[in-house]
Amino acid sequence: MDIVSRKKRSEMMSNIKGKNTLPEMMVRNYLYSRGYRYKIHEIKLPGKPDIVLARKKIAIEVRGCFWHGHRCRLASIPKTNRSFWIKKINGNKLRDRNNSKKIRKIGYNLIVIHECRVRKGNYKKLLLKQIKKYA
Repeated sequence: MDIVSRKKRSEMMSNIKGKNTLPEMMVRNYLYSRGYRYKIHEIKLPGKPDIVLARKKIAIEVRGCFWHGHRCRLASIPKTNRSFWIKKINGNKLRDRNNSKKIRKIGYNLIVIHECRVRKGNYKKLLLKQIKKYA
């Protein structure tokens, strides 16, 4: 049983941001501090990646663990309305796979960073290593 009304829960969920989230801002600030310049939410690319290093043809997705079904402690399925959430998260994962294929097909490399890595702070070396690998 949920501790808030359906209306209140709906209001709370609608306030969750999809762009400019804290993990995304942390990754952007880190890249900027390392001298990388980028575009954000590039509408010309499939799925509007969070960060695009256009000259290097690299797209970076900072994915929330819950919303994208990452296998970590942040991504548990809610106990109420489970069928809805399973369908929703599986749909997000399918959309992610399709957009990833499309991005790669047009010549971009994709780097995916999950929220849990950003929270722990252990994404920085991996991110720079992948950027250098693709550049």
